[in-house]
Amino acid sequence: MSEFFPILLFFCTCGFLLLGYPVALTLAGSALLIAAIGMLTGHFDSAYLRALPNRLFGIMDNNSLMAVPLFIMMGVMLEKSRIAEALLESMAHLFSRFQNGLGVSVIIVGALLAASTGIVGATVVTMGLMSLPTLLKRGYSASQATGMICATGTLGQIIPPSIALVLLGDTLSGAYQHAQLNLGIFSPKTISVGDLFAGSMIPGLLLVILYCIYLILFSNPHPVSRNNPTIHTNTNLWLSLKDLIPPIFLIFIVLGSILAGAASPTEAAGVGACGAMLLALFKGNMTRETLQSVVESTTKITSMVFLILVGATVFSLVFRGFGGEELVHAFFSDLPGGVASAILLVMVMIFLLGFILDFIEITFVVVPIVAPVLLTMGVDPVWLGVMIALNLQTSFLTPPFGFALFYLRGVAPSSIETTDIYRGVIPFISVQILLMLLLVAFPQLATWLPKFIYG
Repeated sequence: MSEFFPILLFFCTCGFLLLGYPVALTLAGSALLIAAIGMLTGHFDSAYLRALPNRLFGIMDNNSLMAVPLFIMMGVMLEKSRIAEALLESMAHLFSRFQNGLGVSVIIVGALLAASTGIVGATVVTMGLMSLPTLLKRGYSASQATGMICATGTLGQIIPPSIALVLLGDTLSGAYQHAQLNLGIFSPKTISVGDLFAGSMIPGLLLVILYCIYLILFSNPHPVSRNNPTIHTNTNLWLSLKDLIPPIFLIFIVLGSILAGAASPTEAAGVGACGAMLLALFKGNMTRETLQSVVESTTKITSMVFLILVGATVFSLVFRGFGGEELVHAFFSDLPGGVASAILLVMVMIFLLGFILDFIEITFVVVPIVAPVLLTMGVDPVWLGVMIALNLQTSFLTPPFGFALFYLRGVAPSSIETTDIYRGVIPFISVQILLMLLLVAFPQLATWLPKFIYG
């Protein structure tokens, strides 16, 4: 009878989420409800809940998670101070003379915004407001323009320094140590957020290159006509570089200091937040209203992240108290095909959950359950982290429930049909699936750089 409680907990949580209840409260509330039923029926030991204060204190005392509000502030500052908008305009000026130059510039700027914000919704909305009208006026079809924006917006999942990679790296670190203890290794190795940053560098850059190759080969904007006028652009190289170099230099300093081991992710995030404020100040865009808006947005997003983390901690504690981890391990061990089947099943499950859950919930709820099992079976933790990040990125693009599609639908003009957005993302989904297959065939794409940097 007790083995049904983890299944009941999972479906109860999904049911409340589908009814529209807040994620954080649903995770904690469902777990406590099922735990109360388990205590009344004698299937749950209340001693598990006594460990909750220590778990919550561990969250608040986690230095890696301190990077989250600082990275969020860095990205929001670049957005609110219109530095990101100037970055797009400058890149468009540099590539304006080339065929598909505007599309390539959108991809590159989207990658830079992803590196600075790390938040899918913020990047998609920002790129939609800034670049969608220009792309349409330059002759790109509605499907080409919207697909391009959605795809570049989700690059924040895989390109460091990403909020998703910070949270995923912290979660995988605990899962990796837990898996080694299960194997009887009492001096466990550890992975860091920096390892995951390094592991995602090559796949992230490769994905940007594949996007650009697709645009160059297959995207064909209609030629400019009288009804489709040329947009005036400033071709002054110095003016373009003046807006282009400072944010790129800031991102390079933040990411380079982490990969070089000169700073922890939290320290580098602090430098990034201060650097973004200085850039806004030097450009004359740092007003009291801007600063207030940045602080409010940062506080709201950070509060949401940590509230979900608290709810996910309660959920995972109750899930383990019912023996759910052993149930998952036994299920995966009995699968025909061994490790390959287990990985395939987990990736399909995460892909489907990406339709209804954000990456934060999946990272805090699903990954702690499945990752220790896969790592115990010998899967490389860095490779697994990169695959999960790419998988979530793909699920956020897939119709009809992909989050990126909803974000863009909210800011796109009514003249663009929802079916245009759906058609536009399909080629980019194919590119991402191709990259995932390349990672399966060549795991070194994710594992070589961390080993090279950190030995």
